[in-house]
Amino acid sequence: MTNPVAFHELAALSAAERQVLLTRTEADLGPFLEKTRPIIEAVRAEGDEAIARFGRDFDKAPVTADSLMATEAEFDAAFAELEPEMIETLRYSADNIRRFHEAQRPPEMWMKEIRPGVLVGERATPIDSVACYAPRGKGSFPSVTLMTTIPATVAGVPNAILLTPPGPDGRIDAATLVAARLGGVEKVYRAGGAPAVAAAAFGTASIPRCAKIVGPGSPWVVAAKRLLSDIIDTGMPAGPSESLILADETTNGRLAALDLIIESEHGPDSSAFLVTWSREVAEAARAAIPEYWKQMGEQRVGFSSTVLGGQNGGIVLTRTPEEAYAFINDYAPEHLQVISKTPLEHLAHIRNAGEILLGEYAAGSIANYMMGPNCVLPTGGWARSHSALGVRDYMKLSTIGQMTRTGFDEMAPHTQRFATYEGFDAHANAVSGLRLAALKTV
Repeated sequence: MTNPVAFHELAALSAAERQVLLTRTEADLGPFLEKTRPIIEAVRAEGDEAIARFGRDFDKAPVTADSLMATEAEFDAAFAELEPEMIETLRYSADNIRRFHEAQRPPEMWMKEIRPGVLVGERATPIDSVACYAPRGKGSFPSVTLMTTIPATVAGVPNAILLTPPGPDGRIDAATLVAARLGGVEKVYRAGGAPAVAAAAFGTASIPRCAKIVGPGSPWVVAAKRLLSDIIDTGMPAGPSESLILADETTNGRLAALDLIIESEHGPDSSAFLVTWSREVAEAARAAIPEYWKQMGEQRVGFSSTVLGGQNGGIVLTRTPEEAYAFINDYAPEHLQVISKTPLEHLAHIRNAGEILLGEYAAGSIANYMMGPNCVLPTGGWARSHSALGVRDYMKLSTIGQMTRTGFDEMAPHTQRFATYEGFDAHANAVSGLRLAALKTV
């Protein structure tokens, strides 16, 4: 049995009711944080044994401490198991993702002379080690594997690994193994959820300690990242899926409904809203959703119905375009689709979104798998200050400064005056005549 699609008239909501619509499922991590702490401590103390035990307890998989890492034979079996057409699709997707991220890669170094004899710039180098995380709780995600491993390879990360939960049979998803190899990562481990984050943070006998972990996950993963953020760089917050569909009066409501369902089928902890100022579009979409559910599997319909029939989803009707833009910017969605015959007219009004897809053909599912830009995006409103996962997340920048005597002669007096004002004697001395004496110059 499905839930009726929720219909929210924004102007009729109180400030508190409006705030409820903006709240995500991972907003209150209190219960998860409390239960995650002992998991982290167990991994710290027991290493591989704890990872294997949690794999048996949480994933119901026959995992042992000596079988966490995927073998060469498992990679070979994965290529043999997958249909050739699926392997070709993975290759096609990988090629598009690689093309986008190669274009995104910053220059190795740049320098600019800002004053005579004063050169400044930046040098980009890869992070030494990065753990890529691909979830599996509600399905396998070779797409996430491609999206996290390919930027690592493009960035030149020398030690990149993949962590992913095993299936009930103890095996790693075949397409995920193929995707990892296509992404340039050969070290893949059976580890999921909070235990995987802890393994990357502390290291175990099998799983190397990493400087950073990237990839989306459940509230358990989000909680573990928060607790371990002083041990490992946890990157941008990436929790359960969320999307907004902006549809104007030129939109076919049935088309808007089709795309609204995309992210809602991920799980009951997802969020998905259609935002429009057209009651005609809203009603058409509302009527079409149950028809589309009839063409989906029972589990996915259950997930979608839970999301679209509750406080984390449905249809938001505004009075004006300006109200719609304001709601979107307040929400700061992970995914935003602008379905319109003139989508660029709306783009200038959008400030906060991890991904913006424009037009009637830019389906969210194509972006998730094929288009090239990364589908690992900030959730929970963090698109206000975070960007989509990309090559720069696997690199760090060192600023560079080089100076000749000409530059020194110009900047030293200003520097000495500044240092003296702040009361730093050594700073001032370093740019005084003492330096020239040390250099044995006049």
